[in-house]
Amino acid sequence: MFSGIVEAVGRIQEIEAAAGSTRLRVAAPFSSLSLGESVCVSGVCLTVVFVSADSFDVEVSAETLRRSRFATLQTGDPVNLERSLRLGDRLSGHLVFGHVDGVGRLASVTLEGDSRLCRFEVPDSITRYLVEKGSIAVDGVSLTVFHCENGSFSSSIIPHTANVTTLGNLRPGDRVNLESDMIARYVEQLSSPYVK
Repeated sequence: MFSGIVEAVGRIQEIEAAAGSTRLRVAAPFSSLSLGESVCVSGVCLTVVFVSADSFDVEVSAETLRRSRFATLQTGDPVNLERSLRLGDRLSGHLVFGHVDGVGRLASVTLEGDSRLCRFEVPDSITRYLVEKGSIAVDGVSLTVFHCENGSFSSSIIPHTANVTTLGNLRPGDRVNLESDMIARYVEQLSSPYVK
């Protein structure tokens, strides 16, 4: 489990496609990763399968390739990185599982002072979980939802977030991994037998 507070931006060093999965080598500033550890890579929870002094490898399943934007990753692409939470850690963002619901697209950017007001288009399957002032993970970054309407939402990217994540470099048309708030999904599942 993660909080959506990015610790570092890494880079894709190598991509090795195999039958049914893809192996990624990610250059990262982490010094103490362990085999089997979970790392959130641009919103996707992945298991570390190899560690070197300045990089780590993860395997991406076919299901993850279908659900995320990882099928279009290229060598050199930057990725947001967050190590999993430990019991007792502060939860500065929101509960992020790294289970991507789908891929959205940055539709527009409007400058508001030093911040960027970004409007993202989302698939219909995610729209019902969008709640104004609620949370969503965009490429693994915990954001607050504003102005939900017509299959889209807006969110403000403050300068700090723009500088320490990949979100500051997004341009209209860029695709992003989206994870809706897990609490909303649980509430829907638990209440559905009682709603007519």
